[in-house]
Amino acid sequence: MQDDNTLTTFRAETRAWLEANCPPEMRQPVASEDDICWGGRNAHFSSDAQRLWLERMAARGWTVPAWPRDYGGGGLSPEQAKVLAQEMRALGCRPPLSSFGIWMLGPALLKFGTEAQKLEHLPPIARGEIRWCQGYSEPGAGSDLASLQTRAEDRGDHFIVNGQKIWTSYADKADWIFCLVRTDPKASKHTGISFVLFDMASEGVSTRPILLISGKSPFCETFFDNVRVDKRNLVGQAGAGWTVAKYLLTHEREMISAIGDRAAPTPLGRTALEQVGADAQGRLADPVLRAQIAEFEVDEAAFRALLARFGEVARAGQAHPAFSSVLKYYGAELNKRRHELLMAAGGSDALEWESARSQQGHAARAWLRTKGNSIEGGTSEVQLNVVAKRILELPGA
Repeated sequence: MQDDNTLTTFRAETRAWLEANCPPEMRQPVASEDDICWGGRNAHFSSDAQRLWLERMAARGWTVPAWPRDYGGGGLSPEQAKVLAQEMRALGCRPPLSSFGIWMLGPALLKFGTEAQKLEHLPPIARGEIRWCQGYSEPGAGSDLASLQTRAEDRGDHFIVNGQKIWTSYADKADWIFCLVRTDPKASKHTGISFVLFDMASEGVSTRPILLISGKSPFCETFFDNVRVDKRNLVGQAGAGWTVAKYLLTHEREMISAIGDRAAPTPLGRTALEQVGADAQGRLADPVLRAQIAEFEVDEAAFRALLARFGEVARAGQAHPAFSSVLKYYGAELNKRRHELLMAAGGSDALEWESARSQQGHAARAWLRTKGNSIEGGTSEVQLNVVAKRILELPGA
């Protein structure tokens, strides 16, 4: 715990650095997928400002401010990392890098990886040089993930992997994959699983995008045909991958829950006012929609406070291990409500799919995309079951 004077000095220095180094373009709200920087070997930058912002933050270790410096992080204390997040929010600074490596794999490697694995993989993640995808779900193993059948045959110093994954987000754009495989088909389904890493450019790896109702999709089918995976890329012990997988899932659910606190570029009330118009008192003319938006904004503020509280408890090591299911469930449902209200506020214009005025159906496509929020990362029904069983400890749950 740092004293107030030290944190005050750090806050002032951080604000000054951000003001001097965050390009003005990177202080504007994200308007489209192109505004999000994912990094990777074939990174596409929407502007020089986006590239520069990543380079500056990575050089300082602030893409992963709380990671140790040896692994490309900023080495900040929990209190300092919180101050950095607060100052970035105050200035409207965009995250310099979006990354499954940061959100999911990184924490798992910090806990379960060997020193060699940490040094090999964490610094490139922090610099945005390698883009990762997740190989968990399969056609017959979604909510019942432990039923997965992708197999890894032991060949001495390496495995040979065969099988299929599905709903693999951005697999067609990823450089590496962290993947659950079955290494012992005779063991019980939870104990015969291992957690491995391998390059998506490996011979025998192929992907096929899955088109969603929105007309776009980050999801892919991913196929493995005699893929060689060196044993140095086994994380944890063979057959103990379920432990790593569960730990990573808590971070995935926390990541997905953040969509509940993802403010639109224009506030909901203003969007509705522009579309619906005002009454004689200058209020939104539709009283029902006005009440729904007010209720949503109260719930959104409460959820933001809950996320902040969870962060404090987690940093103190006192968080319930299943609480990520609460965050994932409510964050997903809140984001679905947000886009329902945006559609209601937009009226018939929001239903346009191809016109220039609709920006190629952005509102409708985004609304349809949110339907997947309550499925990906564990369905809402599964999250409620976890809450009932592990947090509320309800009889028969």
